[in-house]
Amino acid sequence: MAIRIPNKNPLDLTMRKAIGVSIPFNAPAVFNSTYSTTDQIKSNIINYILTNKGERVLNPNFGSNIRNLLFENITDNYLLEITQLISAELSTFFPMVNIQQFNITPNYDNNEVSVNIVYSVYNNPSNTISIIL
Repeated sequence: MAIRIPNKNPLDLTMRKAIGVSIPFNAPAVFNSTYSTTDQIKSNIINYILTNKGERVLNPNFGSNIRNLLFENITDNYLLEITQLISAELSTFFPMVNIQQFNITPNYDNNEVSVNIVYSVYNNPSNTISIIL
């Protein structure tokens, strides 16, 4: 009988070795280390959403430019622009991420937009990112 071995990134094989830094920076020593690739990919997606284009020195196309839309009125065009900014280019910079669900929920009274992304990496269990803009 064949046994399927799940896909595992080689970086995840060493349990004590940190891969990167998690976002947000709210640890007692400022930085929390991440020890798995799925946690680091989640931090990288959050970093992508919160970065403007041109902000990275050697990669000027990285970022979603979401801060340009922060003080706009919430309209259908505004929600469509947010969807295009985040979901369209996310597959370019993160080809290993499979977006399963992308929801934008407007809160008109507080002029807030809630962005929920459900994704999976390498067919592993899905993760969720929730950001309120």
